[in-house]
Amino acid sequence: MYTRRDLGKIALASLPLAKTLGAVDSKFGGVQIGAITYSFREMHDLDSIIDAMVKCGLGEAELMSNQAEAALGAPAPQFPRPVNTGQRRPATAPGAGAGPGARPRVAREPMTEEQIAAARARTADLRNWRLGVSMDKFKDVRKKFDNAGIDIRLLCFNMNQAITDEEIDYAFQMAKALGARAMSTTTQVSVSKRVAPFADKHKMMVGYHGHDATWDPNEFATPESFATAMSYSKYNGVNLDIGHFTAAGYDPVAYIQEHHARITNLHLKDRMKDHGPNKPWGEGQTPIKPVLLLLKDAKYPIPANIEYEYGQPGMDTIEEMKKCVQYCKDALA
Repeated sequence: MYTRRDLGKIALASLPLAKTLGAVDSKFGGVQIGAITYSFREMHDLDSIIDAMVKCGLGEAELMSNQAEAALGAPAPQFPRPVNTGQRRPATAPGAGAGPGARPRVAREPMTEEQIAAARARTADLRNWRLGVSMDKFKDVRKKFDNAGIDIRLLCFNMNQAITDEEIDYAFQMAKALGARAMSTTTQVSVSKRVAPFADKHKMMVGYHGHDATWDPNEFATPESFATAMSYSKYNGVNLDIGHFTAAGYDPVAYIQEHHARITNLHLKDRMKDHGPNKPWGEGQTPIKPVLLLLKDAKYPIPANIEYEYGQPGMDTIEEMKKCVQYCKDALA
């Protein structure tokens, strides 16, 4: 298993020279603050997203794959939402359905062969585009961020059970072309076993993103679900969303202390416990400040990326993101 020092050497060896020059500085108290570009999802072109990050003073990005692909002319998916991962079955997990006003929570059955075939048929145009596009095109995307002084630290490439092996390999190639040193993904535990040999092949860490679906053993939410993925490969790690982890009933500070060497990055948001809602920062129960101070005091080189999800109609994304950045600055002062 690689140590954090080993992974740091790998990251530094792959860091393009351009990223060390003229960078937007969003490292406070030694802690790298950035954002997942999903936070700017209302902006429909990459130039607007980059401009927004510069305005917010954010120098590190976890780039959403669909945003990068759209900038290069990828065909849009034929469905407005992610593919259903399977039929539902009654939940048996303790506490399922807990939380104010919560509906009964259910786990999902694995997708059937027929469902996988149907899902792949719906995404055939996108898959064909992916398998034909030149990786040099993604180097052009990287230059846009480089020119703005923003480091693409991670590629977020979400997957489901219908992903093909060719697309998994494509995701790693895309990450390398973008200059990313790791990937993050929202997917299922069963898919992480399929990803593992590709992570080994490309020698690139993959952080599995958790939510709070503690009632579904095939979703990333519990420490046990992350442990299962990490058992498949030394390159399988954790993209710890401290808001979702808190909502699921766990302590992100203790988890980071124990597993920091396998954490690719954090997602910062404020949620209420017991599967509660997102809140403006400082109004929820997520220990954002203690987490940031842990990174600072322990000198863990884990990027902490803002994920803006508490937005309501009438709120200005850039202004709210600026508030989140200031919160980090104040916490780390």
